[in-house]
Formats: sequence, structure tokens, C-alpha cells
Amino acid sequence: MPGHAIPTLRTRRLVLRAPVPADFDAYRDLMASSRSTFMGGPFDEARAWGLFCHDIACWTLFGHGALMIDVATTGECVGQVGINHGPLFPEKELGWLLYDGFEGQGYVTEAAAALRDWAFAELGLASLVSYFHPANARSIAVAQRLGAVRDDDAPRQDAEDLVYRHLPPGLRS
Repeated sequence: MPGHAIPTLRTRRLVLRAPVPADFDAYRDLMASSRSTFMGGPFDEARAWGLFCHDIACWTLFGHGALMIDVATTGECVGQVGINHGPLFPEKELGWLLYDGFEGQGYVTEAAAALRDWAFAELGLASLVSYFHPANARSIAVAQRLGAVRDDDAPRQDAEDLVYRHLPPGLRS
């Protein structure tokens, strides 16, 4: 389903919207910081730009990609959620990042659930995975809150990654 229009998704508290160039500065800053360690960073500006563009290009290439997470009441962008694919990911990956200072408010869980549910409904996917460095306890906890289960048999992008599998609503335990 390449070329799929980038949706705007709304949850109780959030608006998930297409990335725009003005979003890059905060994204770059996160990717240059120690917060990106579990994503293979820190990254220099050129690599961060490449990753940002990958997140957008996935919409044209695969019919899914990244959405920025805005707080509905303030319009403040607090992070990103996306479905990644291509040579960097063995399977379609549901991933997320949250900017500093917005932890513990459930934003990522709410945003990831909305994008996951959109992907199953609109793309008809059989499953999604999330890849984690074993020390990334906070993101693993998000995956577990979303109902994902560890899949030790799944292919991984990095040998040490843990893989958590997300299933469509009728198949979740």
C-alpha cells in the first residue's frame, strides 16, 4: 500500500500527526543525547537527519511510517511513534521515542496503542514487533502494557535485541 496518505490519529489526550521540518530540532537533540543509546546512538546531525527522513519516507514506500505525538490541549510535541520497515528492520517494527521530561504520563503507551490499532485495521497486518536493547526496561514495560509478548524466535536487527510481538485485537491474550 505504498503512497498511503499520512493519517492524523486522535486519542483522548493526544494528536498523532505527520512530521514537519520544524520537528527536526527536538528530534536531532534527542538523537544526539544519551537518551538515544538504546536506539544505537548518540547520532550526529547527518545521521539523525537520515533517520528522520527514513521515518517520513516509509509512508511513501510502505504505507506506514512515523507520527509525531502532540498533547491535544497544548499542541506541544512530546515525541514520536512509528512503524518502521526496510533494510534496517527484519519485520515491521512498532517503535517510539519520548522527549526528556515527558516520562511517566502514559503518552507513549497511548500513542503506540493508537498507531498499532490503526496499522492492524488499515494495513491488515498479521503482527508487529518491537526491538529492545535488554537494558531498556522502560520501553519493555510499555510493550508489555500494550499486550506484546516476548518472541525469542523472531529475527532481530541486532543479535542482543529482545523482540516483543504485537498481535491484532482478536489474537491478543
